[in-house]
Amino acid sequence: MQTSTPKSSMMIKNQLKIKKFYKKLESKQVIAISGGQDSIYLLNLIEHFQDQYQNKKNKEHTSYIYIDHQWRKDSYKQTIHIINYIRSIKRKIYVYQLPQNLLSEKLCRIYRYHLFTKHAIQYSNKFIVTGHNETDKVETFLNNFFRGSGLQGTTSLVAKSKITQNIYLLRPLLHLKRSYIYWACKKFYLPIWSDNTNYKYKFERNRTRCELIPYLKKYFHRNIESSINLLLKNCYRDNEYIRQSTIKLYLTIKHPRYIAINHKKFRKQNFTLQLKIMQVFCIYNLNFNPKQNEMVKILIDINTNTIYKYFKIALEDLQMNISQKWIYITLQI
Repeated sequence: MQTSTPKSSMMIKNQLKIKKFYKKLESKQVIAISGGQDSIYLLNLIEHFQDQYQNKKNKEHTSYIYIDHQWRKDSYKQTIHIINYIRSIKRKIYVYQLPQNLLSEKLCRIYRYHLFTKHAIQYSNKFIVTGHNETDKVETFLNNFFRGSGLQGTTSLVAKSKITQNIYLLRPLLHLKRSYIYWACKKFYLPIWSDNTNYKYKFERNRTRCELIPYLKKYFHRNIESSINLLLKNCYRDNEYIRQSTIKLYLTIKHPRYIAINHKKFRKQNFTLQLKIMQVFCIYNLNFNPKQNEMVKILIDINTNTIYKYFKIALEDLQMNISQKWIYITLQI
């Protein structure tokens, strides 16, 4: 009698999880691919489920998008390889190129998601699907942690997030480790394109992936990725509690007609909640997110002014006015 290996059993469990995710995709979707193991594995899973359920509607609604960063000399060959592979399975693919002088990881990420969103709006796609995995989530946490991000920044990589009113970003592989995806790609002989920029240490994420995480595994905790993932789950729950509490408090203390919040009720809240409420106030009403260090200074001024006299605080091209009862915004004249 043939017994299944641990990874084969894991593969069945993972397919069941992704199958539940796939059945929910009834609207138009665009799959972001790069030619690497994560995106090619995701592509083959989606195509496998479409063939298995013979879902012609989903086949017509599924397309692929590829962003060429032009970082390497062979980027053109990689683009042709991906186009040929997508054509072999008779799907649509859209290719975009970033400027050659765009070498910053942060700028490339901003450009990339801007193109994804713009493309989804233009072609009426409801879902943008990416191949981020559990290891990516750990790397993102470490990078954001070193930058001093709070709970919201360190838990930003989630399975489903809302980009616009009608567009969602989905990451169905977020529960899978990169080592498992690599094993599955080898098992099924998937046509992975090896990207040598993943081994260049001038990029921060590569140093985290190739140096920091192996070092932590060897000298601190062999299951460091699982431990960080558990930490992220707890942080995500805490962040959700703070987010929901912030929204409830903001709706309670905001003015029923004007762009203002109740000064006295605002001062009674915890400092963290005050900061979150002010961010919601500025984003919702003014469509901008003030810098945290500037907002902290403003909150200190608000909390230390015990006389409740009328005073003003400059905030970019706007002016925050604090009276005895209300905090409100006016344009600087």
